[in-house]
Amino acid sequence: MTRIFVVEPYFAGSHRSWADGYQRHSAHEVHVISHEGNFWRWRLRGAAVTLAEATAQLVTEVGSPDVLLVSDFVNLASYLGLVRRSVGDPAVALYMHENQLSYPLGANQQPDEALALINWVSMVAADQVFINSAFHRDELFAELPKLLSRAPDLSHTRLLDEVRQKTAVLPVGIELDDITERGSKVGSAPVVEIDDARPLVLWSHRWDHDKNPRAVFNALFRLADEGIAFRLAIAGENERVDPREFVDAQARLGDRVVHAGYLSRAEYCNLLTSADVVPSAALHEFFGIAMIEAMVAGAVPVLPARLSYPEVVPPRYHEAALYDDGQLTDRLRDVLLHLDQYRLRLRGLSDELRVHDWSIVAPRYDRELSELVR
Repeated sequence: MTRIFVVEPYFAGSHRSWADGYQRHSAHEVHVISHEGNFWRWRLRGAAVTLAEATAQLVTEVGSPDVLLVSDFVNLASYLGLVRRSVGDPAVALYMHENQLSYPLGANQQPDEALALINWVSMVAADQVFINSAFHRDELFAELPKLLSRAPDLSHTRLLDEVRQKTAVLPVGIELDDITERGSKVGSAPVVEIDDARPLVLWSHRWDHDKNPRAVFNALFRLADEGIAFRLAIAGENERVDPREFVDAQARLGDRVVHAGYLSRAEYCNLLTSADVVPSAALHEFFGIAMIEAMVAGAVPVLPARLSYPEVVPPRYHEAALYDDGQLTDRLRDVLLHLDQYRLRLRGLSDELRVHDWSIVAPRYDRELSELVR
């Protein structure tokens, strides 16, 4: 059995689900070394020191690892230097949830090449780089030459081919066992009224700028003004002090908004069983866990034909599931007015997307990491 240390300094949201999910479903001995999911820039810059201390302590308790599986929120080169006397010489895999080269900046954010360079040097330091989608891989390697070309001398561009050769796509696993098909009851009381005939539109992204909530809500405002029937449930995590778009949506849509706020896992799965439509206008999506969860539950997706979505949605469903830029309002209108037709066109999608369940994905991680050790 292979002993694996999963190193994740941002232990929240999808990062936590990834680490916890793999630990639960792996056939190997997996230990998670983590910090709370706060202050991501500080985690990327400075967590290597405290993670190294935690790693040394874990080694005294369970022994040295055969492989380190390290999140992209770690300065991997610094971490490896700090643990060199405690861990021996394990194989080292870097897992790229996202990157600091192509992540869209908020209104008041400035690009920070130092963070992008940490990602790059971590890729160089790893024996293997895993990345969550082909879209993410291709976008990252399109941006890296631009970053490295700005070096004043001693450029690293000669290493690009070598790093790409050790990079492989390894999707995120998702807990899907507790997501049941639309209309079934989960837990005790439903989150929203189940006897309301109006279609339920679900927002299940984080409340962040990169998910482009303004575009989705503006489309819903126009459809509400046209008198088209729908309800809106707003889920997802909010860490913003002023989530203005969400406040505006609740004010503009009034009693059409039947829920707004973060839910426990059980409550969220309950809500998914009532959702009819799940839209996205995201500016950034390297994988799309929330969208996959909603589609598995049977919601009709209204997704842009870009980012990771054409990769996640099987090609035979593209016409019904994906829209071209500029067509969000028209597609939402058509879906809400012809919901049964879209369900018929998307029949089978839910079952096909269950390939992302950890029960299927974890054995792939096990094989990849065992091979890396060999």
